Amino acid sequence: MSDELERLEREATDKLESISTEDELATWYRTYLGRQGEVTSAMKGISQRPAEERPAFGQAVNALRNALQEAFDARQDNILAASLRKRLNDEAIDVTLPGRLPQAGNLHPVTKMIRDITRVFGLMGFQTVEGPEVEDAYYAFDALNIPQDHPARDVWDTIFIESDQREIVLRPHTSPMQIRTMEQVDPPVRVVVPGRCYRYEALDATHEWHFHQIEGLAVDTNITMTDLKGTLAEFARQIFGQERKVRFRCDYFPFVEPGVDFAIDCMFCEGSGCRVCSKTGWIELLGAGMVHPNVLRHVGYDPDEYTGWAFGMGIERIVMLKYGIEDIRHFYQGDVRFLSQFNRVLA
Repeated sequence: MSDELERLEREATDKLESISTEDELATWYRTYLGRQGEVTSAMKGISQRPAEERPAFGQAVNALRNALQEAFDARQDNILAASLRKRLNDEAIDVTLPGRLPQAGNLHPVTKMIRDITRVFGLMGFQTVEGPEVEDAYYAFDALNIPQDHPARDVWDTIFIESDQREIVLRPHTSPMQIRTMEQVDPPVRVVVPGRCYRYEALDATHEWHFHQIEGLAVDTNITMTDLKGTLAEFARQIFGQERKVRFRCDYFPFVEPGVDFAIDCMFCEGSGCRVCSKTGWIELLGAGMVHPNVLRHVGYDPDEYTGWAFGMGIERIVMLKYGIEDIRHFYQGDVRFLSQFNRVLA
């Protein structure tokens, strides 16, 4: 080997032994074995040698390249092994430390309340059914005895979906399933209908543009207001406690006649009057009434033979009243702190 190649080998070997990082190793490789490296340059210089020296010089260059490649591979293995040992030491886990419990999920409070309410009515013989959230205006209004000029059909309350064929809305209540159910089955009918509803409303502590309702419907021969009162009283006592008192007052809804609002005595002040019940001692829960004869006629039921009653309640309102929640917007802000705290109460 020529003096030039011996010098190159000593220089490369000395520098390789002093390297301790992967970045330095990569730089060394580019300097000596890369496309523009020293050994490559020596290979290109073979053609400039006298003809009789070329074979021996070429063999010497190849031998140098092989030797440096073997030295590089060995040094790379040592550096990678040292790097791995350092990472293992730095990232070591003390398995004797106590573990971290995973966060357990739970039902959303509104979902939990829907299940509780449908369970209560299920024990009283009601079947749970669900319906579409995008609804034909016929089912949302016309068949429910809500005429075209009724304020509830105004765009400020109902969210309309454009359609060239017919009037389509995001359902403002779950009452359309009254009609859909009665169209499909003959009396007797006992159903509750949970679902999400939509209205064009300004957001505040008690109003959301989307919310949940549960609709109830019972139709049969000899159904009376007494049956409605007894059913709702039992529901209220199952959800809010057996000591609850109930009150019915006249109210108006276009799809029932007569209509009533249903209230319970305030569970926070026991009826003596407080901020929650606005000093009245009573908390309104829902609207209800006897199914209007026109609604029965729309589905082909004879109002002279069959009678029925219906009710509708807002689920978020029930949850807020039962657990003292002051702002409906908490339910849909996705704040895990609020939901986790609330789920522990429900557990």
